[in-house]
Amino acid sequence: MKENKYDDEIFFENYAQMARSKRGLAAAGEWETLRPMLPAFRGKRVLDLGCGYGWHCEYAAENGAASVTGVDISEKMLAEARRRTKHENVHYIRAAIEDVDFPPESFDVVLSSLALHYVADFSSVVKGVRRFLSVGGTFIFSAEHPVFTAQGPQQWHYNADGSIAHFPVDGYYYEGRRDAVFLGEHVVKYHRTFDTYINTLLTNGFVINGFAEPRPTNSMLAEIPEMRDEMRRPMMFILSAVKR
Repeated sequence: MKENKYDDEIFFENYAQMARSKRGLAAAGEWETLRPMLPAFRGKRVLDLGCGYGWHCEYAAENGAASVTGVDISEKMLAEARRRTKHENVHYIRAAIEDVDFPPESFDVVLSSLALHYVADFSSVVKGVRRFLSVGGTFIFSAEHPVFTAQGPQQWHYNADGSIAHFPVDGYYYEGRRDAVFLGEHVVKYHRTFDTYINTLLTNGFVINGFAEPRPTNSMLAEIPEMRDEMRRPMMFILSAVKR
Protein backbone atom coordinates (compact mmCIF):
# COMPACT_ATOMS: atom_id res chain seq x y z
CA MET A 1 0.00 0.00 0.00
CA LYS A 2 1.31 3.47 -0.93
CA GLU A 3 1.60 6.24 1.67
CA ASN A 4 -1.81 7.06 3.12
CA LYS A 5 -1.53 10.23 5.19
CA TYR A 6 -5.25 10.98 5.00
CA ASP A 7 -6.14 8.05 7.24
CA ASP A 8 -3.99 9.50 10.01
CA GLU A 9 -6.46 10.68 12.67
CA ILE A 10 -4.87 14.08 13.36
CA PHE A 11 -4.12 14.88 9.74
CA PHE A 12 -7.62 13.95 8.60
CA GLU A 13 -9.23 16.04 11.33
CA ASN A 14 -7.13 19.03 10.27
CA TYR A 15 -8.16 18.46 6.66
CA ALA A 16 -11.81 18.24 7.69
CA GLN A 17 -11.60 21.76 9.09
CA MET A 18 -10.57 23.31 5.78
CA ALA A 19 -13.15 25.45 4.02
CA ARG A 20 -13.10 23.23 0.93
CA SER A 21 -13.85 20.20 3.13
CA LYS A 22 -16.83 21.90 4.74
CA ARG A 23 -18.27 23.82 1.78
CA GLY A 24 -17.19 21.78 -1.21
CA LEU A 25 -16.29 23.06 -4.65
CA ALA A 26 -17.54 26.59 -3.97
CA ALA A 27 -14.74 27.01 -1.40
CA ALA A 28 -12.00 25.49 -3.60
CA GLY A 29 -9.75 28.28 -4.82
CA GLU A 30 -9.23 26.65 -8.21
CA TRP A 31 -12.87 25.81 -8.92
CA GLU A 32 -13.76 28.93 -10.90
CA THR A 33 -10.82 28.17 -13.20
CA LEU A 34 -11.39 24.42 -13.40
CA ARG A 35 -15.14 24.42 -14.02
CA PRO A 36 -15.09 26.00 -17.52
CA MET A 37 -12.24 23.69 -18.52
CA LEU A 38 -14.18 20.51 -17.72
CA PRO A 39 -15.60 18.54 -20.66
CA ALA A 40 -19.32 17.92 -21.02
CA PHE A 41 -20.26 15.03 -18.72
CA ARG A 42 -23.64 14.08 -20.16
CA GLY A 43 -23.69 10.41 -21.09
CA LYS A 44 -20.00 9.99 -20.22
CA ARG A 45 -18.26 7.33 -18.14
CA VAL A 46 -16.16 9.25 -15.63
CA LEU A 47 -13.21 8.24 -13.44
CA ASP A 48 -11.92 10.45 -10.59
CA LEU A 49 -8.42 9.54 -9.39
CA GLY A 50 -7.87 10.65 -5.80
CA CYS A 51 -11.53 11.54 -5.37
CA GLY A 52 -11.34 12.60 -1.70
CA TYR A 53 -14.78 13.64 -0.44
CA GLY A 54 -16.28 12.93 -3.86
CA TRP A 55 -17.18 16.52 -4.74
CA HIS A 56 -16.16 16.15 -8.38
CA CYS A 57 -17.90 12.77 -8.63
CA GLU A 58 -21.15 14.34 -7.49
CA TYR A 59 -20.68 17.26 -9.88
CA ALA A 60 -20.20 14.89 -12.82
CA ALA A 61 -23.31 12.91 -11.84
CA GLU A 62 -25.35 16.09 -11.42
CA ASN A 63 -24.31 17.09 -14.93
CA GLY A 64 -25.51 13.92 -16.59
CA ALA A 65 -22.63 11.45 -16.39
CA ALA A 66 -23.76 7.91 -17.21
CA SER A 67 -21.52 6.48 -14.51
CA VAL A 68 -18.88 7.79 -12.14
CA THR A 69 -16.12 5.86 -10.39
CA GLY A 70 -14.12 7.49 -7.60
CA VAL A 71 -10.79 6.06 -6.48
CA ASP A 72 -8.96 6.98 -3.29
CA ILE A 73 -6.43 5.31 -1.02
CA SER A 74 -8.00 6.72 2.15
CA GLU A 75 -10.86 4.86 3.78
CA LYS A 76 -11.69 7.97 5.81
CA MET A 77 -12.01 10.00 2.62
CA LEU A 78 -14.17 7.35 1.00
CA ALA A 79 -16.41 7.11 4.05
CA GLU A 80 -17.08 10.84 3.77
CA ALA A 81 -17.62 10.55 0.02
CA ARG A 82 -20.17 7.76 0.44
CA ARG A 83 -21.94 9.70 3.16
CA ARG A 84 -22.25 12.80 1.01
CA THR A 85 -23.04 11.17 -2.34
CA LYS A 86 -26.66 11.23 -3.43
CA HIS A 87 -26.48 9.70 -6.91
CA GLU A 88 -26.78 5.94 -7.32
CA ASN A 89 -24.55 5.87 -10.40
CA VAL A 90 -21.51 7.00 -8.36
CA HIS A 91 -19.32 4.19 -7.02
CA TYR A 92 -16.13 4.26 -4.98
CA ILE A 93 -13.08 2.01 -4.92
CA ARG A 94 -10.30 1.99 -2.36
CA ALA A 95 -6.94 1.84 -4.14
CA ALA A 96 -3.77 3.81 -4.73
CA ILE A 97 -3.84 5.82 -7.94
CA GLU A 98 -0.76 3.96 -9.21
CA ASP A 99 -2.43 0.56 -8.70
CA VAL A 100 -5.79 1.01 -10.43
CA ASP A 101 -6.48 -0.95 -13.59
CA PHE A 102 -9.55 -1.22 -15.78
CA PRO A 103 -10.35 -2.81 -19.15
CA PRO A 104 -9.26 -0.79 -22.20
CA GLU A 105 -11.41 2.24 -23.01
CA SER A 106 -13.53 1.92 -19.87
CA PHE A 107 -13.92 5.70 -19.44
CA ASP A 108 -14.59 8.81 -21.51
CA VAL A 109 -13.31 11.29 -18.92
CA VAL A 110 -10.55 10.84 -16.35
CA LEU A 111 -10.04 13.64 -13.86
CA SER A 112 -7.83 14.13 -10.85
CA SER A 113 -7.85 17.00 -8.39
CA LEU A 114 -4.69 17.90 -6.44
CA ALA A 115 -3.58 14.29 -6.05
CA LEU A 116 -0.87 13.55 -8.59
CA HIS A 117 1.85 15.35 -6.62
CA TYR A 118 1.53 12.45 -4.14
CA VAL A 119 2.45 9.97 -6.91
CA ALA A 120 6.08 8.99 -7.40
CA ASP A 121 5.75 7.64 -10.96
CA PHE A 122 3.69 10.03 -13.07
CA SER A 123 4.59 8.22 -16.28
CA SER A 124 3.01 4.94 -15.17
CA VAL A 125 -0.20 6.77 -14.24
CA VAL A 126 -0.37 8.43 -17.66
CA LYS A 127 0.19 5.10 -19.41
CA GLY A 128 -2.63 3.58 -17.37
CA VAL A 129 -4.97 6.47 -18.10
CA ARG A 130 -4.25 6.16 -21.82
CA ARG A 131 -5.09 2.47 -21.68
CA PHE A 132 -8.46 2.78 -20.01
CA LEU A 133 -9.51 6.08 -21.61
CA SER A 134 -11.51 6.00 -24.84
CA VAL A 135 -10.12 7.53 -28.04
CA GLY A 136 -11.04 11.21 -28.00
CA GLY A 137 -11.52 11.04 -24.24
CA THR A 138 -10.32 13.77 -21.88
CA PHE A 139 -7.73 13.55 -19.12
CA ILE A 140 -7.90 16.68 -16.97
CA PHE A 141 -6.02 17.13 -13.72
CA SER A 142 -4.78 19.71 -11.25
CA ALA A 143 -1.59 19.35 -9.24
CA GLU A 144 0.68 21.49 -7.14
CA HIS A 145 2.71 23.88 -9.25
CA PRO A 146 6.41 23.05 -9.78
CA VAL A 147 7.29 26.46 -8.33
CA PHE A 148 5.42 25.44 -5.19
CA THR A 149 6.92 21.95 -4.90
CA ALA A 150 10.51 22.66 -5.96
CA GLN A 151 12.20 23.64 -2.72
CA GLY A 152 10.33 21.16 -0.56
CA PRO A 153 8.98 22.50 2.75
CA GLN A 154 6.49 24.83 0.98
CA GLN A 155 6.86 27.54 3.60
CA TRP A 156 7.22 31.30 3.17
CA HIS A 157 10.39 33.04 4.28
CA TYR A 158 9.66 35.81 6.77
CA ASN A 159 11.24 39.16 7.61
CA ALA A 160 12.37 39.97 11.16
CA ASP A 161 9.09 41.79 11.77
CA GLY A 162 7.06 38.71 10.85
CA SER A 163 5.97 39.91 7.42
CA ILE A 164 6.40 37.66 4.40
CA ALA A 165 9.69 38.22 2.58
CA HIS A 166 9.35 35.75 -0.29
CA PHE A 167 8.57 32.17 -1.28
CA PRO A 168 11.75 30.14 -1.86
CA VAL A 169 12.27 28.30 -5.14
CA ASP A 170 15.32 26.07 -5.26
CA GLY A 171 16.36 22.74 -6.75
CA TYR A 172 13.83 23.10 -9.55
CA TYR A 173 15.48 20.65 -11.96
CA TYR A 174 16.12 18.01 -9.29
CA GLU A 175 12.95 15.99 -9.52
CA GLY A 176 11.76 13.52 -6.93
CA ARG A 177 10.66 13.20 -3.34
CA ARG A 178 10.06 16.23 -1.17
CA ASP A 179 9.27 16.36 2.55
CA ALA A 180 6.64 19.05 2.82
CA VAL A 181 4.58 20.48 5.66
CA PHE A 182 0.83 20.55 5.12
CA LEU A 183 -1.77 21.23 7.82
CA GLY A 184 1.04 21.23 10.36
CA GLU A 185 2.07 17.68 9.48
CA HIS A 186 4.94 16.24 7.48
CA VAL A 187 3.77 14.89 4.13
CA VAL A 188 5.71 13.25 1.29
CA LYS A 189 5.14 14.84 -2.11
CA TYR A 190 6.90 14.51 -5.46
CA HIS A 191 8.33 17.38 -7.47
CA ARG A 192 8.55 17.30 -11.25
CA THR A 193 9.12 20.01 -13.83
CA PHE A 194 6.58 21.32 -16.31
CA ASP A 195 8.43 19.73 -19.21
CA THR A 196 8.08 16.34 -17.48
CA TYR A 197 4.34 16.83 -17.03
CA ILE A 198 3.84 18.03 -20.60
CA ASN A 199 6.22 15.72 -22.45
CA THR A 200 4.93 12.66 -20.59
CA LEU A 201 1.47 13.43 -21.93
CA LEU A 202 2.73 14.13 -25.46
CA THR A 203 4.87 11.00 -25.72
CA ASN A 204 1.94 8.87 -24.57
CA GLY A 205 -0.38 9.97 -27.32
CA PHE A 206 -2.19 12.92 -25.76
CA VAL A 207 -2.88 16.32 -27.29
CA ILE A 208 -2.91 19.16 -24.77
CA ASN A 209 -6.00 21.33 -25.15
CA GLY A 210 -5.97 23.43 -22.00
CA PHE A 211 -3.68 24.87 -19.36
CA ALA A 212 -4.24 27.25 -16.45
CA GLU A 213 -2.57 28.52 -13.28
CA PRO A 214 -5.50 29.26 -10.93
CA ARG A 215 -5.35 32.34 -8.76
CA PRO A 216 -7.73 33.79 -6.19
CA THR A 217 -10.88 35.34 -7.61
CA ASN A 218 -11.64 39.00 -7.00
CA SER A 219 -14.35 38.04 -4.53
CA MET A 220 -11.88 35.88 -2.56
CA LEU A 221 -9.36 38.70 -2.49
CA ALA A 222 -12.03 41.05 -1.19
CA GLU A 223 -13.45 38.68 1.42
CA ILE A 224 -10.19 37.14 2.70
CA PRO A 225 -7.36 39.70 2.95
CA GLU A 226 -4.67 37.06 3.50
CA MET A 227 -5.53 35.56 0.11
CA ARG A 228 -3.61 38.46 -1.43
CA ASP A 229 -0.40 36.63 -0.58
CA GLU A 230 -1.53 33.86 -2.95
CA MET A 231 -0.95 36.30 -5.81
CA ARG A 232 2.78 36.25 -5.05
CA ARG A 233 3.45 32.75 -6.33
CA PRO A 234 1.45 29.99 -8.05
CA MET A 235 0.28 27.09 -5.90
CA MET A 236 -1.28 24.82 -8.51
CA PHE A 237 -1.92 24.29 -12.20
CA ILE A 238 -4.51 22.56 -14.38
CA LEU A 239 -3.76 20.56 -17.53
CA SER A 240 -6.32 19.16 -19.94
CA ALA A 241 -5.43 16.67 -22.67
CA VAL A 242 -7.26 14.51 -25.19
CA LYS A 243 -6.30 10.97 -26.18
CA ARG A 244 -5.43 10.78 -29.86
